[in-house]
Amino acid sequence: MLELNIFQNKNQTSRAFGKWYARVEVKKQLSIHDMALHMAEHNTPFSVGTIEGILRDFVSCTREQCLSGNTVKIDNLAIFKCAVSANGLVLSAGRKVNAGIGQVPIGGWGADDTQYALKNVRLQATATGNFSKSELTDTATFRWTKAAKQAIEALINPTQGGGSTPDPSQGGTENGGGTNQGGGTGNITPGGGDNGGGDNGGGDDNGGGGTGFDEG
Repeated sequence: MLELNIFQNKNQTSRAFGKWYARVEVKKQLSIHDMALHMAEHNTPFSVGTIEGILRDFVSCTREQCLSGNTVKIDNLAIFKCAVSANGLVLSAGRKVNAGIGQVPIGGWGADDTQYALKNVRLQATATGNFSKSELTDTATFRWTKAAKQAIEALINPTQGGGSTPDPSQGGTENGGGTNQGGGTGNITPGGGDNGGGDNGGGDDNGGGGTGFDEG
């Protein structure tokens, strides 16, 4: 069950200014050790230490393979690979280039400068199988956090005496239902529309090109 909080778009230059958007409330972050503990509870013959060691070795080997130019596909999770951000090169007579990392000087490369091909290297993960956008959309279920429900109620059913609107960022959970269609409070259902949504307030789930999963 994914719990949804709400936030308001306060970018006055955006067409979505003033609108409210749902986002997933993160409950906690699980480490490799936490995942090993969880997996050990699933009737496995392996100890927590064995599972944790395998997971850590897998992470190390995935990094090694990606840095060797290979992709690593974990079925029903993601395909991992290294991607780069490149500099624009001027390729003409007498120019020098280097297949390495460097920043373009202010004003651009000079005629005698060595031009570096890359800005940086990053991990790219493309969701696959059960973690694809379509599969997650069909499977996920939702409910509002307690704070979000209170904020929505205050906004769509304002009291005659006025008062402040609860801050949904203060957390709390709502034990009510909710389905993959949003099930919510009053006439408010989770979801986007316009281009002001996204987990981080951007135009998509990654807030405009962050470090999250790319959808293949």
